[in-house]
Amino acid sequence: MDSAAFAAGLRPEAAGWDVRGALPAEVLNAVAHAGFLAADLPASAGGAGRTQPELGALCADFGGVCSALRALITVQGMVAAAVLRWGTAEQRARWLPTLARGDVLAGFAATEAGAGSELSAVTTSAERTGRQIRLRGRKRWVTFGQLADVFLVLATCAGRLVTVLVEADRPGITAEPVRGQLGMRAAQLAHVGFDDVLVPAGNLLAPPGFGLSHVTATALDHGRFTVAWGCVGLADACLRAAAEHAAGRVQGGVRLAGHQTVRALLGRSLADTSAARELCARAAVLRENGDPDAVAGTVLAKYAAARSAAAVADRAGQVLGAAGCAEDSLVGRFFRDAKVMRIIEGPDEVAEQQLGEYALRWRP
Repeated sequence: MDSAAFAAGLRPEAAGWDVRGALPAEVLNAVAHAGFLAADLPASAGGAGRTQPELGALCADFGGVCSALRALITVQGMVAAAVLRWGTAEQRARWLPTLARGDVLAGFAATEAGAGSELSAVTTSAERTGRQIRLRGRKRWVTFGQLADVFLVLATCAGRLVTVLVEADRPGITAEPVRGQLGMRAAQLAHVGFDDVLVPAGNLLAPPGFGLSHVTATALDHGRFTVAWGCVGLADACLRAAAEHAAGRVQGGVRLAGHQTVRALLGRSLADTSAARELCARAAVLRENGDPDAVAGTVLAKYAAARSAAAVADRAGQVLGAAGCAEDSLVGRFFRDAKVMRIIEGPDEVAEQQLGEYALRWRP
């Protein structure tokens, strides 16, 4: 199914999702039925086999409608990518087709109160007890944590970081809904507690010690890529809204588009959006080709796209004025979402450190 047409059909409803703080069940089902979940999984794993450029275009289409809708694609893809890369044959056979079909929704549970950008500081524990693993801890800001059927949990086990797949219906799991956050209000975030939760040892994903450097790194890399493309869609939607308003709004007998300052705002926004799209397209090609620079290219794309989205949303607000300030206006909610995009999957400062290290190794 064409993602642009699918997303466009949902656009009139998106403001209501943001106000209500949830995506409707019928929308979740439609996204799954259309094959958009974990869409870059190969057909052999039950996915649609979309290329990285195609996945990027899908996230841009969804990001231009609702950041929570794009986040659904992101988190499902993050967990699926981790299982595909690091799971056993049995784990891949069990989880990947169900993730692709949307039979189960995934949550990525890494962040804690004292471990945000520094995930190595997680205190959630995973204790081996015979053929089981006992989990204790509390995770914060889990996207779709209110709905998730399975969590990919980052924890520490005997001094080494591990990742464990934890079914949400196991005794001892609690999900505290998060409401009133700045942006992504329809993403049904939750703080998730694990109180002596027992799972089979076979739910351990990858060997101990691989939890952060390999499994979580794979998930976060996939997340950054999809967030970056979502930011391109967000920026493009804000630019279009500002341009349409400027072309139609008359003030003092002159259309807003007739003012040099307004045209300059639109021009800068076009430049920012176009540059972000080019960087995301470059990252997609690097990833598709398995290029050694793909990870750095993704970090750069996410960094630039998130900053561009924030700048374009801000300028669009200036152009629309009061018309863009309503809680349910496209520019109003995207202005809030854009701030979150500069934090999620790694804030600006962390990305700058990573890019600085790459710059020291880079040669023309």
